[in-house]
Amino acid sequence: MSELANCSKCGSLYVQSFRSICSSCYKKQEEDFKLVSGYMRQKDHRMATMLDVCAHTGVEERTIRQFIREGRLLVAAFPNLGYPCESCGNMIQSKRLCAQCQRELNAEIASLTEQESTKSSTNPNRTKQSRLNQFL
Repeated sequence: MSELANCSKCGSLYVQSFRSICSSCYKKQEEDFKLVSGYMRQKDHRMATMLDVCAHTGVEERTIRQFIREGRLLVAAFPNLGYPCESCGNMIQSKRLCAQCQRELNAEIASLTEQESTKSSTNPNRTKQSRLNQFL
């Protein structure tokens, strides 16, 4: 059953099927993809940076990043096509964080998990319910 929803790009009301954007934004997105992929396929442009692609195609950087994240643009063939890590700003070609920031985040999570585990084991009278209540 279809529902009414607001397009996540333009905000207009549309009948939602399996996309989060309306049909006119979807058409624009597909046109943008054709522009970007056509530009990148040209031999002279394979070393282009994100800024070069944006400047020559007129497509927004976040749209190009979306194509990369969706796997529609394969950056392995385009070594200079990247976007900034959401934590430190270093250029990356996949995911949201660079390898270093991902390691740091994982270490921090492990440390917090260990601290919580230690806290729970030092007070055996704490029940699972009382631990859950501290978050309520």
